Amino acid sequence: MTVETKLSVDVEYVNTFSTNSGEAAWLTTLRKEAFEKALDLPMPKPDKTKIDNWNFTSFEQHAVESTVFSSLNELPEEVKALVNTEDTKNVYIQRNNTPAYVSLSEDLASKGVIFTDILTAAKNHSELVAQYFMKDCVKVDEHKLTALHAALMNGGAFLYVPKNVIIEEPIQAIYLLDNEKTTLFNHVLVVAEDNSSVTYVENYISTTEVENGVANIITEVIAGNNAKVAYGAVDTLAKGYTTYVNRRGIAGRDAKIEWALGLMNDGNTVSENVTNLMGDGSFGDTKTVVVGRGNQKQNFTTKVVHFGKNSEGYILKHGVMKDEASSIFNGIGKIEHGASKSNAEQESRVLMLSEKARGDANPILLIDEDDVTAGHAASVGRVDPLQLYYLMSRGISQTEAERLVIHGFLAPVVKELPIEGVKKQLVEVIERKVR
Repeated sequence: MTVETKLSVDVEYVNTFSTNSGEAAWLTTLRKEAFEKALDLPMPKPDKTKIDNWNFTSFEQHAVESTVFSSLNELPEEVKALVNTEDTKNVYIQRNNTPAYVSLSEDLASKGVIFTDILTAAKNHSELVAQYFMKDCVKVDEHKLTALHAALMNGGAFLYVPKNVIIEEPIQAIYLLDNEKTTLFNHVLVVAEDNSSVTYVENYISTTEVENGVANIITEVIAGNNAKVAYGAVDTLAKGYTTYVNRRGIAGRDAKIEWALGLMNDGNTVSENVTNLMGDGSFGDTKTVVVGRGNQKQNFTTKVVHFGKNSEGYILKHGVMKDEASSIFNGIGKIEHGASKSNAEQESRVLMLSEKARGDANPILLIDEDDVTAGHAASVGRVDPLQLYYLMSRGISQTEAERLVIHGFLAPVVKELPIEGVKKQLVEVIERKVR
């Protein structure tokens, strides 16, 4: 019997958890039905990565209760460095599975903006959440991990931006894991109605070592007609976590969804990022940066699907592998029949720092329409000796020269993160991992 078949809870537990949380009937029903489906559904099958023996289902404790923060000044230093404690008005901080701090400015609240933890939203804004939760972006019955996520969701955030509301300052969420028993089934739901605009940035931070952690993270982004959503994320889960993360978006007519993702987990990770360009004139752009080390195995699939005419989709992925780490980079641009005048472009590049490191970049274009443009580029290789020679000829040591090359290689994604504290954190994580 493989690890994947061992479930740590049963349907009675799921029902009790939902009841004790005071959830709406629709969510309780969805949880129970999802759990029953999870018993029979297969695991996902990421290309070129065998995950049968990865632990996504066996954990010691489903939900960890933690103390809350009465002010930002009480935050741990690792978290405090990410926020402006003097002027941050729109922030949600989750400590393990507990909503530990939430703040939304009076101005945004008066305009109808909702920003709170997902479980509170499912109670206080039940009909609104039910309208979008695992309906069109990510389906409950796609495979075992999506069904388990729906059944066991124990954290996350809900952000709702009404029509015509433009939010200038970034909305920030921080998910702090400082208990070794924390199991994360996090769901993030971002809804931007027609003609609205918002930037959302999240951080996953582990400050304690774990041995057998499970993280199952799903994001759904819905951008209405002429809406714009910029989504930034930095994931830094500890080595002991086995992680499945699925970030998916739907863009309406003339809508934009832009992703800037720093995927820095130290454990085995399967990551999906899909943008569905449903409306004419819609736009999707995904920038991803990855650093792998140790003996971790990772699989990253980024996909942009064009349904609307004149839609544009861009994928840029840069990864650095060291030690014995291995990663698969799948970039998929798909233009459906009828999506004329669309453009699909992608670039995936992997830099390997050691003889035993492995990287595999797979660009894929699936074109079902004639009147379109599309292109791809991919490369896997070592640090360019000419670049090193150029730097070293100016008095820079080889170690420092390699460091500069790596930072330059990853810069196209790093510079896209909109919060200086978060950008600084990503630079520090990269520095620590490649040192």
